[in-house]
Amino acid sequence: MKILVLGAGAVGGYFGGRLAQAGADVTFLVRPKRAAMLAKSGLRISSKAGGDMSLTPKCVVAGEVKPDYDIVLFTAKAYDLPSAIDAIAPAMVGGKGNVLPLLNGMSHLGLLDARFGREHVLGGVAYIASTLAPDGEIRHLNDFHRIAFGARHAAQQDLCDAFAAAAAGAKSEIKLADAIEQAMWDKWVLLATLAAMTCLMRAPIGDIASTGSGAALTLALLGECAAVAQAEGFATPDAVRANYSKMLTQKGSPFTASMLRDVESGAQAEGDHILGAMLRRARQYSLATPVLEVAATHLETYAVRRAREAAAKS
Repeated sequence: MKILVLGAGAVGGYFGGRLAQAGADVTFLVRPKRAAMLAKSGLRISSKAGGDMSLTPKCVVAGEVKPDYDIVLFTAKAYDLPSAIDAIAPAMVGGKGNVLPLLNGMSHLGLLDARFGREHVLGGVAYIASTLAPDGEIRHLNDFHRIAFGARHAAQQDLCDAFAAAAAGAKSEIKLADAIEQAMWDKWVLLATLAAMTCLMRAPIGDIASTGSGAALTLALLGECAAVAQAEGFATPDAVRANYSKMLTQKGSPFTASMLRDVESGAQAEGDHILGAMLRRARQYSLATPVLEVAATHLETYAVRRAREAAAKS
């Protein structure tokens, strides 16, 4: 099985690196600057959970991609979706290639299905906190480093089995899931709540939970997001929701969303893809989601201000 990984950053670089470390045939599609850095210093991962590693990866840049890959591991940011889809398109020519997207939320599936066909788009979700350091090292920040993936079309089952076999020896958990879209919705409910609250309050979960109303607001938002999932036919299981409730209201917890790091550094954020899309679905079902509306508007305002200030500098 031949695997193409879009990018060699915090997510794609981590999981692609673990697959290559295990002996899988992995190639990274990267920009020329990143390709030069990887050629000089290698793909380096720092991780207490999975162990440190370094290897010299196979890389291609735009214009060098050929349609001879079985799976494209797709780890783009939501705001880069159009250009990222164009970048992997040469790997999909002829109908052999298949995309395994690891973005959060669900909106990207419609765009990928429209471009490549549902039968070529798997379902997937990643559970990891990692960052790409200025020196090019990928730093794993927590104990989780897991991918759940699965078929969204009957024709994909053999491919999923083959990918699971290729990933079996990786020093991270890459598992085939029977109900992958349920897993994707479950994570979206969690992430939307986490990102909304930590960005809105500019603080980790533990600080929010230590205030008079923080836990109540967090649980109210969790309920709003879970109501959207239920309306879509993917009700959050009781045990999963109970675990989320405990996780999101734990005093002293340093838990934050990567979106908070983006906002605090003035970077582009995935507010519309994570919160805006959730709010739009809530409105389709006429659901009352007051906390979600405030949080989504907060991120939307951040994006408007950021664009205005950038335009003023140009």
